[in-house]
Amino acid sequence: MRDQSLQRGSLRWLLFAVARGVVILAMALAAAFGFSAAASGPIYDQPTFAIGVAALFGAACGAAALLYARMVSLRRAQRALQQHAEEVDDRNWELKESEERAKSFLAAQGDVIVRRDAEGRISYVNDAFCALADRAQADLLGSTFTMPVLEQGAAAHAADGTRLHDQKISTKAGARWIAWREVMVRSAALPGAEMQSVGRDVTDRVQAERALADARDQAETANRAKSRFLAMVSHEVRTPLNGILGMTDLLGDTALTPEQTTYVKAVKTSGDALLSLIDEILDFSKIEAGRIDLDAREFDLAALVEETVELIAPRAQAKDLEIASYVEDALPRRVVGDAARLRQVLLNLAGNAVKFTERGGVAIIVEPGVWPGEIDILVRDSGIGVPPDEHDRIFKEFEQAEGGIARKFGGTGLGLSISHRIVERMGGRIAVESKPGVGSTFRVALPLATAAGGDDAPRAAPNLAGMDVMIVASSTVESALMARRLICWGARVSVAADEKIAAALLPERAWAAMFVDHTLGRAACDALARATAAIPRRFVLVTPASRSELPSFKDMGFTDYLVKPVRTASLAARLMAEHSAFERPSDASEMPTVAAKGRPKGLAILVAEDNEINALLARSLLTRLGHRPTLATNGDAAVDAWLSARNAGEPYALVLMDVHMPGTDGIEATRRIRATEADGARTPIVALTANAFEEDRDACLAAGMDGFLTKPLDRERLAAALAAAAGAKAIAA
Repeated sequence: MRDQSLQRGSLRWLLFAVARGVVILAMALAAAFGFSAAASGPIYDQPTFAIGVAALFGAACGAAALLYARMVSLRRAQRALQQHAEEVDDRNWELKESEERAKSFLAAQGDVIVRRDAEGRISYVNDAFCALADRAQADLLGSTFTMPVLEQGAAAHAADGTRLHDQKISTKAGARWIAWREVMVRSAALPGAEMQSVGRDVTDRVQAERALADARDQAETANRAKSRFLAMVSHEVRTPLNGILGMTDLLGDTALTPEQTTYVKAVKTSGDALLSLIDEILDFSKIEAGRIDLDAREFDLAALVEETVELIAPRAQAKDLEIASYVEDALPRRVVGDAARLRQVLLNLAGNAVKFTERGGVAIIVEPGVWPGEIDILVRDSGIGVPPDEHDRIFKEFEQAEGGIARKFGGTGLGLSISHRIVERMGGRIAVESKPGVGSTFRVALPLATAAGGDDAPRAAPNLAGMDVMIVASSTVESALMARRLICWGARVSVAADEKIAAALLPERAWAAMFVDHTLGRAACDALARATAAIPRRFVLVTPASRSELPSFKDMGFTDYLVKPVRTASLAARLMAEHSAFERPSDASEMPTVAAKGRPKGLAILVAEDNEINALLARSLLTRLGHRPTLATNGDAAVDAWLSARNAGEPYALVLMDVHMPGTDGIEATRRIRATEADGARTPIVALTANAFEEDRDACLAAGMDGFLTKPLDRERLAAALAAAAGAKAIAA
């Protein structure tokens, strides 16, 4: 459109120029003709005179026409100029209005603006700066005024070159924090560049941040105080609890009436429950403080799961519940992760499953996850179940699906919360699928990397292709998982719920092996053993508590036995073994160790313990294990006793060192012993402490101790530590 307007304007100007040229040419010709006619004729010739006058009149008319056209052009230009002037006025008015709006916006924001030249003189300030400085604008312009700085913050530079920094300045209204943004700008009115500083009052923000930091520091201080308090309470509670549980074990080994045995078991159960409560509270306090330290190491996944099931099995079997595990062969044998934390999660989930299950059983199934490198662990039970609206709440602190003062099941409600936080810390997920009265399935998805060579270590698996196997069991937990394992190895498996169904199935196939659960009863087992005399392998499944009945099962006709919960390796080993488990010699490790009569032949052990009851307990346990304990009541006495034995040429084989003792504690006593034996033989030193925090373990190891035993003193762990010392191995209890 603009090009067309320019073309039309150019055409009009061209036509006007041509017309004006024609008129001027006609005027020039008329004037020339009139002049030549007058000059060449007589003095007065009317025709000639008339022609000359007409020519002159035409020229005058032409000149008038030119003047009129010029006047029209000028008027048109004047109107255009007036219109342009009005537009300029409108534009100036809009600019002024925009400037006023910008000024009002900046004023409303409260930002202070100051501009300085290269020499630091102020060339511009806004009203906010004048108000902050408490000076007039006229006094500030041209000056080098700066507000007094009380504190200077760190400076930073943005990508566009803007300098950012905070200043605490002194003003008439008091100290204020200003966040400055400084940038170089150029002005058309002044040569060179100027520094423009835009500041915003952030006093409230800084005060809030500092208040938040103070609150955080106070919270951290309170948290440290709480941790110290819990450590103290743990020590003070565990110390008498050590005596209660230890003496209860010793009392249980004496001759008691049935009524006394019941009372002793009740005391032991109550003490174990109290110890479990203390451990849960300590674990929760550490997790709440964000002190979950993961120790990623290589471990055998299947072995960890089966060991966990064996730890929970006594509690399940005491309630007549089945408990079993299944780990898919497709999973890597060895993985990398924190085995201790994973065991803690499994113990919490399986323990909860046993607690809330009255009939049926608990199964732990491990299978590949939905993502590469991920493993799913399912803990399934047939318990009371969880309502759908409670699925999220049970993972919170001190919450249980069963609430109210009339609840049947006890507990703190910390187990699932601790497990949830540990799983999240390990980068995994935990969820529950459950319905009331049907049972629950807790699913834990964890990223566990395959250890180096993990896939190259095959599990011992017999080839059972074409073999027919029958499992006779009333419970579907262990039998179902065992059938799944045997099918994976190639066998054809049938499961019978009782001896009648088993008898009906016997004629159908040539059975190669049969597994019979002893919970069917002695009469049913005896009948099956007699009816299946033609089956080459007949196994009886027993619990550890039923091992005393093994001779009678052998007399019935069973060729072998397996102890529940059945390990995969044990099942494979028994199926591939050529001899029966009945033919194996008794395992000496299962027999209680009793001190031999006459001169003791055990280890000489120094026990440093200031508590009389704990000292008596340690001495009794060591004596029952066949060793020779010597007691010291404090650190100084322990060092003196150790030196005396060393100088006499009969050094102690092991030192059990209590950490907290009056005077010289166990840490300092250990340092003194290690300093003395710097050039000699090293005596194993094991810490005895009621503190269960990780920093306590680290402090003991840093002082030179070789192991760590937590009170209450456990006979099995003590025996393991002593066995390691006797074998001259490093102790790690």
